[in-house]
Amino acid sequence: MANAHTTAAGSSHGSYKSYVIGFVLSVILTAIPFGLVMHPVLPKDMTLLIVLALAVIQVVVHLVYFLHLDRSSEQRWNVIAFIFSAIIIAFLVGLSLWIMFSIHHFMMAK
Repeated sequence: MANAHTTAAGSSHGSYKSYVIGFVLSVILTAIPFGLVMHPVLPKDMTLLIVLALAVIQVVVHLVYFLHLDRSSEQRWNVIAFIFSAIIIAFLVGLSLWIMFSIHHFMMAK
């Protein structure tokens, strides 16, 4: 069970060790924001930034350790598809927020 599982194309599906590392990192990256929110010792703005930063790091941990996305040639198209999807979602959310704030600004100007 310590050996990595491989497919016919030769891409790795991870090993027991990599899953444990990913799980431990995920637990740590969840416990830190939980502790910061439950026991507020920092200003709210700083806490929000730390929680958001750790959330992004946790997404990367999940992509690497559980979805096995890396920079290998076998994963290149999967990484490109993920980046494209992330850009589209960022545009969709960002532009929606921009429209809502603009509407709010112009409606409150009267």
